[in-house]
Amino acid sequence: MIYFVLALLAGAILPFQSAINATLRGPLGHPIWASLGSFVVGTSALVVYAVVARLPLPATRLGDIAAWKWAGGVTGAVFVTLAVVLTPRLGPALTFALIIFGQLGASLLLDHFGWLSVPQHSVNAPRIAGVALMMVGVWLIQKF
Repeated sequence: MIYFVLALLAGAILPFQSAINATLRGPLGHPIWASLGSFVVGTSALVVYAVVARLPLPATRLGDIAAWKWAGGVTGAVFVTLAVVLTPRLGPALTFALIIFGQLGASLLLDHFGWLSVPQHSVNAPRIAGVALMMVGVWLIQKF
């Protein structure tokens, strides 16, 4: 149950993050600078946490890690920058309805094929129905 609550919390903070970052765009003048500012603050917070928690440095040499495994940083930068651009134009509700719809579609592909070492879960009618209902939700949010 705690994982469900944490997942809901993770989802709930994203619209706030995007709205905050969108306001940072004003004084910094460009979505890239706002995104970079957000990442600098986030990285600083993680460094402080690692130091306070006395986390040991990774035993693995960073150069020994496959290059594609670092792509999460790039996808995070793209996500944050797009959210900075889209949130003021579409509003948080429509922006995140579309983001969640995109996440569900991509997640179904990852699950179905077991890509990127995730457990394989085949696409089935109830899962497709869930994505279809989300599409209806996006339409309702956009329309009204």
